[in-house]
Parts: sequence; C-alpha cells; structure tokens
Amino acid sequence: MVSRRPVAGLPPGAGPANTRRVSAISRDQTGESVRDIQHRLLGRGLRIDPEELEGRFGPSTEAAVRAFQQARGLPSDGIVGPDTWGQLVEAGYRLGDRVLYLRSPAFRGDDVLELQRRLSALGFDVGKEDGIFGGQTHVAVAEFQRNVGERADGIVGPGTVDALERLRPTVEGPSRAVVREAEDVRRMERSLLGSRIAIDPGHGQGDPGDVGAGGLVEAHATVLLAADLAGEPAARGAIPSILRRENQNPSPSQRARAANALGAVLFVSLHVNAGDPGAEGATCFYFGTDATYSPAGQRLAELIQEELTSRLGLKDGRTHRLAVAILRETRMPAVQVEPCFLTNPDEERLLADPIERRRLAGAIAGGIERYFGAPDDETVTSAVSRRP
Repeated sequence: MVSRRPVAGLPPGAGPANTRRVSAISRDQTGESVRDIQHRLLGRGLRIDPEELEGRFGPSTEAAVRAFQQARGLPSDGIVGPDTWGQLVEAGYRLGDRVLYLRSPAFRGDDVLELQRRLSALGFDVGKEDGIFGGQTHVAVAEFQRNVGERADGIVGPGTVDALERLRPTVEGPSRAVVREAEDVRRMERSLLGSRIAIDPGHGQGDPGDVGAGGLVEAHATVLLAADLAGEPAARGAIPSILRRENQNPSPSQRARAANALGAVLFVSLHVNAGDPGAEGATCFYFGTDATYSPAGQRLAELIQEELTSRLGLKDGRTHRLAVAILRETRMPAVQVEPCFLTNPDEERLLADPIERRRLAGAIAGGIERYFGAPDDETVTSAVSRRP
C-alpha cells in the first residue's frame, strides 16, 4: 500500500516535478510547511478552524486534507505525502496563469488538465487527460493552432488561450481518449506472446511499507511476489521485466519512466494492504478521477480482481479509481494490485508460504492472460457509456 508514515517536514515550495523524496506531513505537526498546506486548502474552498491557521495540523486540517484527497482520486488518509503535495501545487494553476510548452520536466497542473479537456472536446487527440504536458498534448496544441490560423508552435500563450475561450467547447461526457481506449480494448488484437509486462514490487530500501504480525515486511513480500509473478507470463511467452531489486527504492515517477522506456504493454504494481487484524481481501486500482479514467486499466483491474476472488476465494474489496503517480504517469494500461492484508495473520501466511504465494501470482497472471483474450462486449460498452 502507499506509505502513510509521517516523518520530517515537507519542504515549502517543493514542486510536483521534483523527483527527490518528499516527506509526509500529518496530524499534530506544526510549522511553515503546515501553514503552506493550509493556505492551499483554503484556496480550494475547504474549511479549517481559525485556531489551527497558525500552522498546526489539527483535526480540521486533517479533515480538509481528506476532502481534497477524495476529490482528487487519492488515498483519503489525511496525510500530505508526495502525491497529495504535488496535487495541492497543481490545483493552484488556472489556464492562462502561465505559458505552457513541451519541456523536461513537463508542466503539470490543473491548467494543463483544463487545456487537455478543452482540446479533447474540440476533437483534438491529447491522449491521457492526466494534467501533464507531454508530447501528445504538444502535438494537439499545434494542430489546434493550425486550425485557428495561429503559428503552430505548440506553445500555449495568451493568443492560444483566447482562441480556446472564444470557441468555448463543452467539456462533458467521456473524452475522445477514453472512448478510443475503450474501443482499443474491444478490438484487442495484441497477443500475450512476445509482449513486455512491467512488474513493479512496491516500496523498497528505506521505505519498507507495513509489517505483519509475523514479521513479514511489505517491501520484501512484494519482491517475492514479483519474482513468482514474472515466471507466470514468461511461461506463456511474454517478456516480464521487474522494475525494482531488493536493495533499491526508485520513486513512483522513476518506476513509471522505466516502464515507459521499456515499451511495456502492461504495468502491474504490487502492494499489500493494511488495517486491523480482521481486515481481509483483495483490491485492485486503476487510473481514474471523477472526471476521467482508463478503460483499459479498469478492464485489467477487473479481470485480475475476478481471478483473485473466484480462483482463491479471497474477499472482494472491488476495483477502484486512483490517481497516484505510478498509475497516472505510465503510458500503458496500469494497475496497482493489493491481493492481501499484511496485517491479517492468515493472509500474511499466504504471502510468506511459497506455494500459496505462487497461487496468488498465478491468479494475477490469469487476469493478465484473460486481458489479452476477447473481452466481453457488454462490459466494455458499459465502461464507455458510464460518465466519469
């Protein structure tokens, strides 16, 4: 699962493009970093009690953080970690606040997302509506500029923003990218044979994740499960690539970039859940927010979830949308799989036992294999017709 441990203070002004580790801020911490977070939350119309506004992370600040996270498709844990901080920064931008263009690191923000939605509504293909100004968004901007008689340089300055304002496209219903992706799933022609599958063992050195009552550490459990999972698609003719070794801990963005560079056709991030000792079951996540989602990711998540629950009898924690970096920044269908609760002694034993762990890996691989088969038309049609 995503780490929820509060540690040292978040550096003020740390941007979402910053790849260095951003520590988490949570309940009862104080200081300028907390004050910065509070001001950003207030700017989003969220309420914080006046007595906390001197920079104390109290109950109302935590409630505001949870509300913000829920609205942005993030884990609603009330802790400001890298994903939440990045989106707090991004939420402060409106289209026209700054000049946008293709660069590295890419511009990120609600202004980019608004640009993508407007272009998509006008019929220009921006790809994934993720709020990241990448190559496909650049091409769509240039094509739009060409159509309205502007210099097609892909730079979004006042002239381009004014042209978009004049046209006032209606941003409703599924985007062109969502419809196209769902159609691609319907017409799936790619074979598992020869396909590269990126497998990401969650957490890593210095970021162990959760620890079970029997002493099993999440970062180690995901490495073991990744090794078992890699053997399954390999036996079916696929080419698995594991993105992390035991002593490594790349950032989520680094993992996404590695998968993109490999040209992987699928991305599976492995985590385990945590809660009270009685909590149990499997859950799968795919990229999505209230406004958009990945139909291919949803399909893959549903198939893996079905295999984990029907084949192994695990409790169904269902599939959910999530907008964390690891799912947002990958360019292929991506899922985060949490097959067990590490804090449940029985499920910890499943992860620790080599035979049972191979069964878990086999179920995940079964979902992947089914993804490459003929999808159920009714399922895909339903996914397209549902408004995000």
